[in-house]
Amino acid sequence: MFTRFAAEGREVWLTIDDGPTDDTAAILDLLAKTNTKATFFLKGALAAQRLDLVRSIISSGHSIGNHSYTHPSAFFWCLLPAWVSDEIDRCNEVLGNQSYFRAPVGMKNPAVHPLLASRAMLLIGWTARGFDTVRADPTRVAARILRRIEPGAIIVLHQGRAHSLSCIERVIDDVRQTGYSFVVPAEDRLKTKR
Repeated sequence: MFTRFAAEGREVWLTIDDGPTDDTAAILDLLAKTNTKATFFLKGALAAQRLDLVRSIISSGHSIGNHSYTHPSAFFWCLLPAWVSDEIDRCNEVLGNQSYFRAPVGMKNPAVHPLLASRAMLLIGWTARGFDTVRADPTRVAARILRRIEPGAIIVLHQGRAHSLSCIERVIDDVRQTGYSFVVPAEDRLKTKR
């Protein structure tokens, strides 16, 4: 699992999970206003219903990744290989073949690594998270992320909640104030360890 990347200075990678959702357009506006690039890890079932938003993400210069088809967060860790394969493949059928996969809630499943390897896909984790799925306070979310920021950190945030946009905005502002820039690193810069 890749949890960081080889930074060229004070760089971090912003990743946004769980879309596309009704707040995607507002998030894209925020990213454009702040000149921030990000990778959106999308759920296939949602993307199938909002292909317009998927196109908007890509046309805005952001990248996308596979976040499974149905996002079975409660039991992804124990799914049989055929079910994991189905989750990956159905999402790729909607999004097109993707290079990156993020497991629902980052859960490990013994079947994931060989299935991704056979598809030439990489498992992307994170370095810093603010627990914005359970915390609605942007100040607390950003403070937790800032404690874990270092060159090459991968930040995970989420969309689709009432507070998602304000959390993303606060994190971008606070991270920038510490002198970091946001990049989407090339695949050859990904690292599993420090």
